Amino acid sequence: MKSSKIVIILLFSLLIILLLSCHVDAQSCKPSGKLKGTKPPHGKCANDPDCCKPGEFYSTYKCSPIVTKNTKATLTINDFQKGGDGGGPAQCDEKYHSNDTPIVALSTGWYNNGKRCSKFINVHYKGKSVKAKVVDQCDSTLGCDAEHGYQPPCPNNIVDGSKAVWKALGVPKSDWGEAEVTWSDA
Repeated sequence: MKSSKIVIILLFSLLIILLLSCHVDAQSCKPSGKLKGTKPPHGKCANDPDCCKPGEFYSTYKCSPIVTKNTKATLTINDFQKGGDGGGPAQCDEKYHSNDTPIVALSTGWYNNGKRCSKFINVHYKGKSVKAKVVDQCDSTLGCDAEHGYQPPCPNNIVDGSKAVWKALGVPKSDWGEAEVTWSDA
């Protein structure tokens, strides 16, 4: 009787340790590799100040921080229209989208192999929030090539929003570019 209680306690303790170690790994989300920048062909970089630098190494990620009710992220701005700096059509539906619609691209880990496609998230900034539809991935695994506009891989904590997202959050136009936000699944 006593030995079976000890076995149960040991198994329960082992289970808790395993669960905690999985949680720590999900939060840490370490880089999965490095990518060496190359010089983009003249006039081919989609967003010139952000072009890959020849010889510079950029971290790549297959994961993103764990999603909670208040997941910390960096909001960036994307042009989802044809000919915009977002590149090709959105990965979720292979279409271009109006920047007047609240839509986002998420870092690779949060995009989750398209499992968040066409689903909505809530983005929060200084007391305001907006519900936005996930239409694309902000690739954290690849970059510095024609397909990615010769831009580096996305960091693993990006919510890349349309102009409509920025407007709805009340961010002054002079501050558009990057903002610290929180988000959650809607």
